[in-house]
Amino acid sequence: MNMKFHMVGVGVALAAVYSANAQNYPTRPIRYVVAFAPGGVNDILARIVGQKLADVWGQPVIVDNRPGAGGNIGTELVAKAAPDGHTIINVSTAQVISQSLYTRLGYNLERDLAPVVLLAYTPLVVTVHNGIAAKTVSDLVTVAKSMKLVNASGGHGTISHLSGEMLKRTVGFTATHVPYKGNGPAIPDMMSGQAHLLINGIPDLLPAIKSGRVRAIAMMAEKRHSFLPDVSTMAEQGYKDFVLGNWVGIEAPMGTPKPIIDKLYNEVARQMKAPDVVEKIVQQGFDVSVSGPADFANRINVEIARFGKAVKESGARVD
Repeated sequence: MNMKFHMVGVGVALAAVYSANAQNYPTRPIRYVVAFAPGGVNDILARIVGQKLADVWGQPVIVDNRPGAGGNIGTELVAKAAPDGHTIINVSTAQVISQSLYTRLGYNLERDLAPVVLLAYTPLVVTVHNGIAAKTVSDLVTVAKSMKLVNASGGHGTISHLSGEMLKRTVGFTATHVPYKGNGPAIPDMMSGQAHLLINGIPDLLPAIKSGRVRAIAMMAEKRHSFLPDVSTMAEQGYKDFVLGNWVGIEAPMGTPKPIIDKLYNEVARQMKAPDVVEKIVQQGFDVSVSGPADFANRINVEIARFGKAVKESGARVD
């Protein structure tokens, strides 16, 4: 038999099998892993999307919280799971940062996990204590020349830490980094004035901003946000290409057949248009931001490189 025709025949046969599997998928409950504790946006999104999939497909979608090691425990579990679409996971910026932050990691995001769909996004916002005489980033640079600023973050290697380092390096000012054990403890110190600068996503900072004790001075976004329409973007203030945010999306083990990836993407994308889903996500301070496997993969690859550079420059490492 001609080897070329034999290989073509095998390829056609496999494609037919994968297509048939996708039509029948899912054939049992889906395990939807969340690599963080219950209650956070990763968990809330998984429960919203999981319930919609269960309603449509008639199979239970079981949200399985596996927190620990900055999301790496749950992510490694999924990276090593059977690639059949019955195990999926929410990934976010934290797992992207882990690729360069951790010296020993049991998975590789680009090699071991297949992007399915980006779900939601929220930009970062630059905030200062209201006692600081700064209403723009340029004002902040001026203030930093006359006093020692304390730059709070949610911990070494978090997006709030690395975005602060990027800002200081790009704009040109100094501030002493003080890492907290999460953003929860950092925000009260910002409100009391023990810390002067904090960058994070809108959901965490919005209550403090609305209290009047913390002032938002710039959005790290392409455009102004409806939650903070009076806060100008970095680009509007003259600092182009400074767009950073927290996002959440679904991935599956690498090797999951493309027809199953496509079926997951198409159904999730459809459900993300539902008014009740949009409302619930907006309540979390996020915007629905759906993109498919190829665009999501590109985002991950670009941000691994970007945050890898930031980690290296900051000196942050976790053994």
